[in-house]
Amino acid sequence: MLRDRDGKYGNVFDAVFEAEEMEIVTSAPQAPRTNAHCERIIGSIRREALDHVLITNEAHARHVLAAYEQHYNEHRPHQSRNQLPPDAHEEPAAAHALSTSKVLRTRILGGLINEYRDAA
Repeated sequence: MLRDRDGKYGNVFDAVFEAEEMEIVTSAPQAPRTNAHCERIIGSIRREALDHVLITNEAHARHVLAAYEQHYNEHRPHQSRNQLPPDAHEEPAAAHALSTSKVLRTRILGGLINEYRDAA
């Protein structure tokens, strides 16, 4: 790991990334938790999607990541949000009697991820 404490390497690496038309995002030195949050989401993406899919090219990678992003934000329960996804603004409807209700399954990424809903 290269630590650039005095800034002598920063311009060299920045030039490489700028040549590839990449945006350089720097983190604040006073925000140590930022790295932990980034590592957490990257680990989730890897464990739940990328470890199970052979990515063939950039377009395929973008498709997989977009499908995972939609699942993560619109359906996947989050413990810190009382089992609600980030885009949910209200509590889900009460569950019906399990013996009489039908459950619909939506397969995401060819069945790698499954989402379940009541067929009300």
